[in-house]
Amino acid sequence: MIQFKSILNNELTDFLELRKVSKSQSAYKHDRHTLQIFDEYLCSINCETKNLTEAQMVGWVRTLTGKSSSIANVVIVIRIFLEHLLSYGIHAYIPPIPKVSDDYVPYIFSDDEIDMIFSIADTLPMGRFQKNTLIHVEYPMILRLMYGCGLRIGETLALKIKDVDFNTGVLTLNYTKGNKQRRVPMHPALTEILKKYCMALGMVGYPEAYLFPTADPTVAVSIHSAGYQFNNILKLGNISLSNRQKHQRGPCMHCLRHVFVFKSFANAEKNGRRIDDAIPYLSIYLGHDSLKETEKYLKFSSELFPEAMKIFDDYTAEIFPEVKYDE
Repeated sequence: MIQFKSILNNELTDFLELRKVSKSQSAYKHDRHTLQIFDEYLCSINCETKNLTEAQMVGWVRTLTGKSSSIANVVIVIRIFLEHLLSYGIHAYIPPIPKVSDDYVPYIFSDDEIDMIFSIADTLPMGRFQKNTLIHVEYPMILRLMYGCGLRIGETLALKIKDVDFNTGVLTLNYTKGNKQRRVPMHPALTEILKKYCMALGMVGYPEAYLFPTADPTVAVSIHSAGYQFNNILKLGNISLSNRQKHQRGPCMHCLRHVFVFKSFANAEKNGRRIDDAIPYLSIYLGHDSLKETEKYLKFSSELFPEAMKIFDDYTAEIFPEVKYDE
């Protein structure tokens, strides 16, 4: 057990005990480390009163280093602790959660590159010397589902016949990020293509059949195998990102999901729909836990849709307030 040394040593110890019985082991370790650092800070400033001031708490936040998301997580833990102090009659200033910044910049395929990718995928040679001899048939369909529905690669490969409603054109995704089931509608043209694909491979009538099986029908194509095929397509199409900068993602399969978002905004603008009305629906469609997760998919907006980023910032201003501290 950690021996806290600051004036709040008893309160920190009691709070850590509560976290131990209510959190997972990894979360408990993170909280323990955070509380220990906070305790050391209080000792370093010779804090002699339990009612912490704004100056003391802002000073603590300034000592935090690392990624903005990591700093925000640390502040959240201490905020919970400071709120816990109220049960002891102790009033402390609770600092706001710093805004999480994300320098990640996705790669957006151009229309010509998309055409090139599908052209190569549609003419892949028969995999006679591969473990999966049907990959040349399966891969064009994999890409179309990812591009047409904005699916993650893992979600696509996990699909089974029972997950497809050909009458409504809706996919049921059971194996998603965060283990949340969601339903994704397809364009009628894509639904028809998928139906013909399943009929050609003799899957209709077999609910447990994977849409994209390997030589072993009980095993789906792996993410690694799908990524390997995509990298080969990129090489054949001479598609790459030269002079890639830090945080820039080069072309990869996941970028098809970013293209889907880009096209969605383009269609919303073309059809006269308000972008701030479209964002919540798009976030749900993509299976995001929050609008913050959707934000990184709007990075392209700074150049292609500058108004979209401003609208998003305004839309989330009260939900995710930006916090700046004087240097």
